[in-house]
Amino acid sequence: MRGDFRSAVLGGLVACVISSAPEAAPYPDRPITIVVPFGKGTTADLIATVVAEAMSKNIRQKVIVELKPGAGGGIAMTQVEKAAPDGTTLAMITQGTHVFNLSLYKSLPYDPDKIIPITPISAVCNVMTVHPANPANTPLEVVAAAKAAPGRLTFASGGIGTSHHLGGVLFASIAGVDIKHVPHLVSVDGVNKIVNGEITMGFFNLPTVINQIKAGKLKPLAVTSLTRSSHLPGVQTFDASGLKGYDLVTWFGIGAPAGTPPEIVQRLRDEFAKAAADPVVKAKLDEAGLDPIDQLQPSDFARLIASDRVKWAPIIQASGATAE
Repeated sequence: MRGDFRSAVLGGLVACVISSAPEAAPYPDRPITIVVPFGKGTTADLIATVVAEAMSKNIRQKVIVELKPGAGGGIAMTQVEKAAPDGTTLAMITQGTHVFNLSLYKSLPYDPDKIIPITPISAVCNVMTVHPANPANTPLEVVAAAKAAPGRLTFASGGIGTSHHLGGVLFASIAGVDIKHVPHLVSVDGVNKIVNGEITMGFFNLPTVINQIKAGKLKPLAVTSLTRSSHLPGVQTFDASGLKGYDLVTWFGIGAPAGTPPEIVQRLRDEFAKAAADPVVKAKLDEAGLDPIDQLQPSDFARLIASDRVKWAPIIQASGATAE
């Protein structure tokens, strides 16, 4: 009897200890930071800021946008790769960080496969622009000018490995011309140099230059998608203008450090999808010149990245473009 009594008391004490143990706080219990590999005023900054604002309201937790431009996205990606895999430090990932850089750099300071994809947020075409005083009105007229003065014409970008860089590489490769790449730490600086007449052309994301186009400070010659953009319906595509096969549509998405628990990855995917579907968010992104994209599941996003690597590796290699 006495032994039974002691066992009962001991069992009760254990149960009390177990039941009184503090439960883990539900995710997210702290602010979330999205590290963006580009500077202020860029398309990535715009997307992250708009989506973060909506997501903060939905999850009742602060979502912070941290801009870390430089090294072709390497600074931002290295920070996220080394962060704790707890869902509080995320990356804005792009084709530059997860596709182009693999073929442009002999070695990277980060491993793209250690920043796992969660979901795409938005897509955008790029647009070839020149100064309004430039006599060229079509891409083929620029091709003729480039062939008449090899290596003399220049194009700006927001850094090596960006879609603006690869837009120029693809143009030069298909057209068979030699044009000089002039990278900048942030896209806005490159755009301003075209506006000022210091650089010949650019292939920037549409949201980065749409205001200058509307203000008459830049002249658009072609969009990089295979179909015309609803934001610039009067501007032809490269493919239709005579540069067959020119196709570049850029996606922007969210990634997390490898090792992030699957349940947190799925929660993040669902919350970002909810934010991207918000009517206010959709209206702001559309007004800026961005296009919607399906908020894929993480495994489907990973397959999209893998297919983009297969597509772009031979294009970059054939062009001879490098970041060294």
